[in-house]
Amino acid sequence: MNGVTLVLRALHHGEKHLAGELTAVAERHRTEHEVHHVATDLARWSRTHVRRLADTGRDHGVHLGAPSGDDSAGLLSTLREKTAEATVHRPETGLLLLRDLRKLHLDAAGNSLYWEMLAQAAQATRDTGLLALASECHPETLRQMRWTNTMIKNLSPQVLASLQ
Repeated sequence: MNGVTLVLRALHHGEKHLAGELTAVAERHRTEHEVHHVATDLARWSRTHVRRLADTGRDHGVHLGAPSGDDSAGLLSTLREKTAEATVHRPETGLLLLRDLRKLHLDAAGNSLYWEMLAQAAQATRDTGLLALASECHPETLRQMRWTNTMIKNLSPQVLASLQ
């Protein structure tokens, strides 16, 4: 197995994981409208990355599997919605949101590093297709990181000061 294959596999797994986590956070914090809507949109970006990575992997002889569907449907979604409604005014909700945003940020940062590694490998091997993929997808991952960072900066003072 070559280095590009390893990075494609790791990135595919990371983007799939991030899409699921963003969807779960969007559902868990459904009453926080900005969090719900932005996380849903960002999850869509990661699902697109998963599909594009699978297509690219196939072009390189690597089977990365089919992307998983949106898990926000059905009974699980209803349960998450009811939980979000029940906890909207609890003080722990802010801490949970900060924890979730921190985890999302770290997951996106890991993916960002893999996108950078893929771009470097593409340059070294003169693979214009891989370089185009990384150049198009990596900025969206950086945007995911900027959103989580901004949300943490905005929410931390309020949430943490309220615990005093």
